[in-house]
Amino acid sequence: MTLAGRTGTGTLLAAMLAGGCARPQLTAVSPAPASLKTAYQGSFLIGAAVNTDVVTGRDEPSAELVRVHFNSATAENALKWESIHPGPGVYDFERAERFVAFAERHGMWPVGHVLVWHNQTPRWVFEDANGGPAGRDTLIARLREHIHTVVGRFRGRIRGWDVVNEAVDESGAMRPSPWQRIIGDDYVALAFRFAREADPDAELYYNDYSIENVPKRDGAVALIRRLLAQGVPVTAVGLQGHYRLDWPTLEQLDSTVAAFAAVGTKVMITELDVDVLPRVTAFGGADVRENVALRAELDPYTAGLPDSVQQVLARRWADLFGLFLRHRGTVTRVTLWGVTDRDSWKNDWPVRGRTNYPLLFNRDGRPKPAFDAVIQAARQAAPSP
Repeated sequence: MTLAGRTGTGTLLAAMLAGGCARPQLTAVSPAPASLKTAYQGSFLIGAAVNTDVVTGRDEPSAELVRVHFNSATAENALKWESIHPGPGVYDFERAERFVAFAERHGMWPVGHVLVWHNQTPRWVFEDANGGPAGRDTLIARLREHIHTVVGRFRGRIRGWDVVNEAVDESGAMRPSPWQRIIGDDYVALAFRFAREADPDAELYYNDYSIENVPKRDGAVALIRRLLAQGVPVTAVGLQGHYRLDWPTLEQLDSTVAAFAAVGTKVMITELDVDVLPRVTAFGGADVRENVALRAELDPYTAGLPDSVQQVLARRWADLFGLFLRHRGTVTRVTLWGVTDRDSWKNDWPVRGRTNYPLLFNRDGRPKPAFDAVIQAARQAAPSP
């Protein structure tokens, strides 16, 4: 959870629609939309998080969108600890193998998500034989065994790994997760070193949300600086990119990318979506433990997103991609967290059952005005022939 600005979505929309932001309406690119990966070729990889229905073909329309528009794929859940290593000595690689095979079949850069996280990790990982807290040596041994087994199995096939997820809290201090409480702050360095042992050629990423906020950003920058000074192999920092129409500001995002570039890492936008629904609390971010009861006023667009809001959303996407393009070379991948609005996790978080519109393709798989805006951003940034 993180404090994410004081301007509400309704206030922002009212200002923009009333002319508070003097910007022209966006127009469609063409009847036959261009490919995202073609539009951004030479700038950065364009990715999507894919679920098991996509990679198995059960959701063939979404699978076709992925094949046409994306050249990178992230496993949405198939490689998380609870999915792949549910019990001591028990591994289930079926969904992960299907994901990797899908990416290989279509020439995509596969990303493994995630090796070390305090969520979606079974309780047994942190317990001893009697149900009490595991000791430091025991947990380090489990960490090493898990990373060596999972990364080792896909050595040379999965090209990049989210090694550690969300190790910093909102104040900038190390998050007091079970990993940190039992092992200590050095669990992050250990995880990266174990991943490097398991695959010397894979890219290794630190991934977190809301590090556009200054206190958390400063803590994350300090963490990465310490790791690099110790020779820990961190390739890039992933900004999760669970954004809103009004947060972060472009200035916040710009300074965050620049801060990590100054430390010496690349930057990736790893889980991008843009929430258009009313803010539920004063906080934002992506704490999956947050849960709020559904109320009508929190779900205003059940019949569809009004055209006026589509335009505001499109402009937001254009502004974001314009910023990413200005940082090309530092920003090396932009990955959307999902394929269509229908399968976005934002429909259920933090309010289960809402109708959200955070991605570039609608529930029927058709490109939204935001898609056209992203294509336009690439064309406007392209050098003249």
